[in-house]
Amino acid sequence: MFVLDKHGTPLQPCTPARARKLLTKERAVVHHHTPFVIRLKDRTAADSETDGVEVGVDPGSKHTGIAVFTAQAGQRRGRYALQLDHRGATIRKKLEQRSAYRRGRRTRNLRYRAPRFLNRSRPDGWLAPSLRHRVDTTTSWVARLARWSPVRAVHVERVAFDTHALSAGKPLEGAEYQNGTLHGYEVREYLLAKFGRACVYCGATNVALNIDHVQPRSRGGGDRVSNLVLACVPCNERKSNRPVEEFAPKRAADILKRAKAPLRDAAAVNSTRWSLWQALDAVWPTHTASGGRTKWNRTRTALPKTHTLDALAVGKLDCITEAVRLVLVAGCTGRGTHARTRPDKHGFPRLRLPRHKQFFGYATGDLVRAVVPTGKKAGTHTGRVAVRATGSFNITTRHGTVQGINRKYVRLLQRADGYAYTTQPEGPSAAAR
Repeated sequence: MFVLDKHGTPLQPCTPARARKLLTKERAVVHHHTPFVIRLKDRTAADSETDGVEVGVDPGSKHTGIAVFTAQAGQRRGRYALQLDHRGATIRKKLEQRSAYRRGRRTRNLRYRAPRFLNRSRPDGWLAPSLRHRVDTTTSWVARLARWSPVRAVHVERVAFDTHALSAGKPLEGAEYQNGTLHGYEVREYLLAKFGRACVYCGATNVALNIDHVQPRSRGGGDRVSNLVLACVPCNERKSNRPVEEFAPKRAADILKRAKAPLRDAAAVNSTRWSLWQALDAVWPTHTASGGRTKWNRTRTALPKTHTLDALAVGKLDCITEAVRLVLVAGCTGRGTHARTRPDKHGFPRLRLPRHKQFFGYATGDLVRAVVPTGKKAGTHTGRVAVRATGSFNITTRHGTVQGINRKYVRLLQRADGYAYTTQPEGPSAAAR
């Protein structure tokens, strides 16, 4: 749990049991509901010993893992875990929809401005809105955590794959390319992402995969990444030192094309990670690492594959002594819209929305708790509220949506901040979701 002193200065995080004792003895009050932060009433930062914490960030296209941990002598101890779910796909869809509306109105010869082209310039470091969203939300969450905990350093993956290790590393000697799935981390991680963790010859998944040379080395093939693919053990053994044209003549052209093509969207992903590193490094001391090293750290410490455990394993470390059991999932939902209409399929307004977003002191997206004493909806309901001018609200909880709850039973817990929060256990079950 995050702890602040009576002036709002962050202190060293404490355990949930310790936080409950402080709240029970009325030595602390709840400062923030989600994430849970308490503020002490009888202590200042000068009276406390603060060692500081570090933050690990594992950026991804759809999900970003963030871990808060203490580090001492190469040992890390997890203190908090957060999974950030991005809405880049939604942003891209909305922008394409808006573009289609405008294009449609122009082609119908309506009273609308003519299209303008080549009249806009993009500044240096420009990113598409769907990619900029990923950088901004991750940076803002690290800043939030820094307000609630004494962050001393940040560790982030700047590249998914170390291209220098791919091109300048030593060649694959002997049976090195036939080792298990966790061998040769930089090259193998690149190939796993490129071929979707499936055998290129038979399409088998969820099996041990070897690195195979499309053109065998015994027949002049090299160790360049463009000559490497993934193959299951049976296919790798049957292919032996035969060329792909002889082993799989019907699929040879497609396999050769896939092997030579670079990893799709690798440039966009790496540019996003680079922008994220620049934004973080401007505020905190930021250490960088590659995705291959993160995987090596995680497997060396016998941790399962999750976004938050990857964040805990970013960078240089000797061992991980403790990981958190519960992960907070923050889904990006946005803060609503300024539009007062909704368009039809042709882009014309079809209904009007209320001018005000708040009714009876509540706005859609606020975190509330409703205690209904009697009736079909009797019970305690905690979740996000959808308000109506009639005073009959809907509350979305982890179990579903409860409709038609009277406003007099509703109590505000936290104002809407653009995120929907849930929790999930840390481990393989969470990673499979």
